Amino acid sequence: MLITILTGFHNQHLFERQIRRAITNEGEETFAAAGQPDVSHFLPVVKALVRNEPGFFYLLQDRAQIVVAGNMLHLRPVTGPRWLSWAHRLPQDAHRVAVYGEGYRLSDGGYYFVGIDASQLTRLRHDLWNTVAWSSLGFMTLGLAGGMLLSNAVLKRIESISMTARSIMRGNIARRIPLRGTGDEFDHLSQSLNAMLGQNETLIVSLRQVSNDIAHDMRSPLSRLRHRLERARDREETVDGLKDQIDLSIEELDRALEIFGSLLDLAQIEARTQSDEFSAVDLVVLISEMVEIYLPIIEDHRQTLRVTHPPEAIVTGQPVLLRQMLANLLENAIHHTPPGSTITLEVSIGEGGVQLVISDNGGGIPAGDLERVFDRFVRLDNSRSEAGNGLGLSMVRAIVHLHAGTITLSDNGPGLRCLIALPCENRARIQAGQSGP
Repeated sequence: MLITILTGFHNQHLFERQIRRAITNEGEETFAAAGQPDVSHFLPVVKALVRNEPGFFYLLQDRAQIVVAGNMLHLRPVTGPRWLSWAHRLPQDAHRVAVYGEGYRLSDGGYYFVGIDASQLTRLRHDLWNTVAWSSLGFMTLGLAGGMLLSNAVLKRIESISMTARSIMRGNIARRIPLRGTGDEFDHLSQSLNAMLGQNETLIVSLRQVSNDIAHDMRSPLSRLRHRLERARDREETVDGLKDQIDLSIEELDRALEIFGSLLDLAQIEARTQSDEFSAVDLVVLISEMVEIYLPIIEDHRQTLRVTHPPEAIVTGQPVLLRQMLANLLENAIHHTPPGSTITLEVSIGEGGVQLVISDNGGGIPAGDLERVFDRFVRLDNSRSEAGNGLGLSMVRAIVHLHAGTITLSDNGPGLRCLIALPCENRARIQAGQSGP
């Protein structure tokens, strides 16, 4: 609409300039034709103009303001540009038009006025303001209609979000905000809210799982602890016997506390509350530290450890969790392979990043249990006699997933092969160094 208004005013200004120029030229020509600027010289010229120039209006008055020639009524002798209406300045039989003209004082006191029909300019102004008025009304109508439609669409999207929130408040934590696939700001907001709801659901499910696990797996050690304390109270009559029962109770309590702490650590890892502490970690340095710690234990079990790795393998992670991951895997390999077995630890840089392989030639795991062993408190029949709470591999998988990696168990023929793939921060640089001279 602004362009329309500007264009209209520009055209109006051009047309007005054209009218002014025509009047100026007509006045100059009249003076040139009269020769002298007095009534007697102007009289024959004005009479001729009235006959020959029907598109103009002329008026010639003498010193007494009496009309002596022209096609207009009497005018007050005012010099310069003037706008006149037809009502009291034109004869009754003239067309009802607006007149623009210019008045001149003559040397003998007379007055000369020349004008032109300016009705086209008047109509142009009228049409311009009509256009502005109707355009404003149209834009207001469109604006109101568009605003109502937009408001209705926005309110529907907000109501959809509100309904989802109410559903979640009623306990349906799996409910998500529907997406329209338009890629607009509401879809982006919905995606962000759905991601937040997904994290909240993970936290809630993890909390429920921890609560269920604590309720289920803490019952046995606490029941045994209560039984021992009752037995010590009712049956033990000697101080030494009472001390033995207390020592056994303390062991049961320590096991319960270990399970409780492991469950909390596992829930914290699965909830990804530690990702802000990530930094660049050289996996080769961590492996060297763990080998130094566990090599004496491996030798005590009469087992062999083989380690191969590149000069460095930088990943983004948390050193404490990566050490715990390596410790759990090494302890599983040590405690579930017989004397004389070989444990292999290999690190390589591949297309997918850093690959860590821990394998052995022990008894392995049945094919049907390779995925089940990652569940909490799962202990296979051949490991029931070993110490542990069945949370080791669950913890390993949670740590690997927290570091955006994958873990896969497979048959090593014989034994077990565990492959962990983690994103690598320096794969290109390391590969270039390995291919050099």
